[in-house]
Amino acid sequence: MLLIRRFEERAGEMYAKAKIGGFLHLAIGEEATIVGSTRALRDQDYLISTYRSHGHTLARGSEPERVMAELFGRVDGLCNGRGGSMHMFDLQNRFMGGYGIVGGNLPLAAGFALASDYLERDEVTLCQFGDGASNQGTFGETMNLAALWRLPVVFMVTNNQFGMGTALERHSAVTDLMRKGEGFGVPGMRCDGMDVADTYNVTCDALRIAREERQPVLVEAVTYRFRGHSMADPEEYRTKEQVDEWRKRDPLTVFGDQLVAAGVLGEDEREAIDRETIERVDRAVAFADASPHPSPNDLYDDIYVLGEQVRGWYSVDERTPTPHRGEDESAMDRAELPHAAEHAGATTAKPADAAQADED
Repeated sequence: MLLIRRFEERAGEMYAKAKIGGFLHLAIGEEATIVGSTRALRDQDYLISTYRSHGHTLARGSEPERVMAELFGRVDGLCNGRGGSMHMFDLQNRFMGGYGIVGGNLPLAAGFALASDYLERDEVTLCQFGDGASNQGTFGETMNLAALWRLPVVFMVTNNQFGMGTALERHSAVTDLMRKGEGFGVPGMRCDGMDVADTYNVTCDALRIAREERQPVLVEAVTYRFRGHSMADPEEYRTKEQVDEWRKRDPLTVFGDQLVAAGVLGEDEREAIDRETIERVDRAVAFADASPHPSPNDLYDDIYVLGEQVRGWYSVDERTPTPHRGEDESAMDRAELPHAAEHAGATTAKPADAAQADED
């Protein structure tokens, strides 16, 4: 939990310094929900999240250096700088990604669970989404199929009280979110998402039911994010007093105090862990900053079309005097490409016949 907190604090700083572009959604305050649920998974289980996914990636075992490099959009990132903040992905650790479309990850989770069931593998998929996504059409459709096909999947709705900037009671007629799957045949459970131990225990129960009884489960984790919806959020929809009240239940402070009271950690050890974590995040930032940017010539790599499935061109590169197929970029001698000089700061001169055609 400390790693997630310090990592995201630094990510926020890097965003303010324009090291990170696009959108940045922080999960500060939600660390107990992330860690408690993720630690309940087995190595072979699948985890799929939303656009607020840095913590899930770290909790699942991804290297902080590669996660930070992905935020920076660099080649050493988890997705070679192509995914950025909202689209983390680490197949090796069975973290199946963050997704920018609200509710878009729900049917994908059902697909993973269907594959596990079809292949008769002892795997469960944990799908996390926000309270706002429980009002999307994909929610009901996925609950119905998961129950109908008895899929090994646990859905966890992270109830952080707000769908973006809209309070729960203003966007959902049913505010008891654990009940929202029952009409589709998916029973509900609830955990204290600010308590890492309670989240872990409830998630373990839900995973057991899904794994052994082939019964999908909906878990509501009641939590709170201390920062806004994104770095661009002015937070005008809630009061400072409300945030301060929830901060009294900060999962890092509460769990740390519990460990000290139980004699598991001394105060000096607690402080040492924090220092080591900050140093680790500093190394991640240095690694990300030293990683190179992707080359423009890599633009067409890994496009999801195989062989000759598409007739004609599915991507076009017009940076040369004569446009060519974008997928041919990787096979061409890039040092001899007409636009190689253009990327170095020069312009590509047109051949005489093209110049004459322009005049005509």
